[in-house]
Amino acid sequence: MKKLHLHSTITSVFLIALLSIFSFTITGCSDDDDPITPGTSTKAKTTVTHASPNAPNVDILVNDAVVATNVPYLASLAYTELNSGNNRIRVNVTGTSTTVIDATLPFDAGKNYSIFAIDSVSKISALRLEDDLTAPAAGKTHVRFVHLSPNAPAVDIALAGGAVLFPNYSFKQASAFTPINAGTYDLEVRLAGTSTVVLSLPGVPLIDGKIITVYARGFVGATGTQALSASVILNN
Repeated sequence: MKKLHLHSTITSVFLIALLSIFSFTITGCSDDDDPITPGTSTKAKTTVTHASPNAPNVDILVNDAVVATNVPYLASLAYTELNSGNNRIRVNVTGTSTTVIDATLPFDAGKNYSIFAIDSVSKISALRLEDDLTAPAAGKTHVRFVHLSPNAPAVDIALAGGAVLFPNYSFKQASAFTPINAGTYDLEVRLAGTSTVVLSLPGVPLIDGKIITVYARGFVGATGTQALSASVILNN
């Protein structure tokens, strides 16, 4: 079994580790075209993910155009092209004019973004992240973790029986996409700042050549589809 080297990639190991923490959903958000390379277009691209655990299905509008309807919890849209500059992003309850998110956000030409509808429905808001979709080198995967579970505590990710690799990750925090050696690792999840192991993660796989977003979602103490879990978005 490989042991993870303590270099710039160590924080991202947490991301794939979450695949083993909870049950998970994989959603691809690639489209028929390659993602925009920065500096080659006057357009931007964005994907939108419904990650509000107790919100109903929604419609997504960019400016005044409806780009998706009846989007359920955990679904991710394919990357959609939009004009650079400020764009109004609205999330409506499906089939109604009831707007639950109304945010005007800046988008730079030639860049890629992810927008997440997050938090409980009474506090629902938008979290926008910039996506670096540079292809991984051979033998690597690029992984990002986003903490989107509103009431989940902060955690430390550590080598099994060893050093803390990724300390104190909390709600709404997101890592950069980071290259990690493909392989299999033994990890454990601890309550932040303690030695209390809440989950052992033997044999965690890292996927060669993929760009992946792993996000924790749901509520601690909930059941069914709203239970604490993790989902995976394939960004390429």
